[in-house]
Amino acid sequence: MNSRLPSSTANGMPDSGLSAGALYRELAASLRASGTPTPELDARLIVCYALGISHETLVAEPERRTSLPARQTAFSYAKRRCAHEPVSRIVGVREFRGLDFKITPDTLDPRPDTETVIDASLEVLGSAPRPEGHRILDIGTGSGCILVSLLHEVGSATGVGTDISERALCVARDNASRHGVTQRARFVCTSWSTGVAGSHDLVVSNPPYIATGAIADLAPDVYAYDPRSALDGGSDGLDAYRAIIPALRECLVPGGWVVLEVGAGQAEAVCNMLATTAKAVGFEKPCHWRDLAGHVRCIGARRSPSA
Repeated sequence: MNSRLPSSTANGMPDSGLSAGALYRELAASLRASGTPTPELDARLIVCYALGISHETLVAEPERRTSLPARQTAFSYAKRRCAHEPVSRIVGVREFRGLDFKITPDTLDPRPDTETVIDASLEVLGSAPRPEGHRILDIGTGSGCILVSLLHEVGSATGVGTDISERALCVARDNASRHGVTQRARFVCTSWSTGVAGSHDLVVSNPPYIATGAIADLAPDVYAYDPRSALDGGSDGLDAYRAIIPALRECLVPGGWVVLEVGAGQAEAVCNMLATTAKAVGFEKPCHWRDLAGHVRCIGARRSPSA
């Protein structure tokens, strides 16, 4: 795969005359030649972060002059992207649900498909209004993107995020602060929901669900950069659900909902797990939500009010 730098760096120094628009075109051409799937988008993101400008400014002022340090940063970012490092990892920020979230090597890089969890959660919360505010539990919170997004959109809600990684929780706390929900969020270092006190109206999770043997087949920008603990779901990809679902009796109120992200082809198996625990936990018939590509992305079930 061709990972050449733009031609203007052939002598080791970016062209001092490059405008923002020209810099964007140079980077897009380089990324396209390297086989990057979204060269124009990636080039735009890199230029905006390197120059410290908005996308709107780049479009409105393509002749804006650029400084040498900013150009060097942009070319350095492009080189890393040509080697499959995601732009979000390079700049340390991922946009999710219209918000910018800090990410680090300790957290999963949230994907747009996970926004389906937010849509599903808002739907079920809206179907069961709670004047005193809903209580949310996010199991395996990572960067906190799901919990923080929900708290940002539901101003009366409070929430708890759990993760086995204290370093990931530090990132989640930073993101809660960044988006003004610190006073309504609490983060606990534990395995799944172990030891989490209190019951919740909504339990959400995007757990690791890739089968161990399939991780090496993922795109390089996933398996080489996302923490393995956030990907590896065991031999069949379902280990996390086996741990999470039986414990819902202890952390989900009667009448409350669980919403779980699932991988391709896993919906039926997770629905069967919910059905198996229905007698103990009292789940009603599961529902599902599809992502923008039409794939089943979330499974949800309501605990019977009489359970």
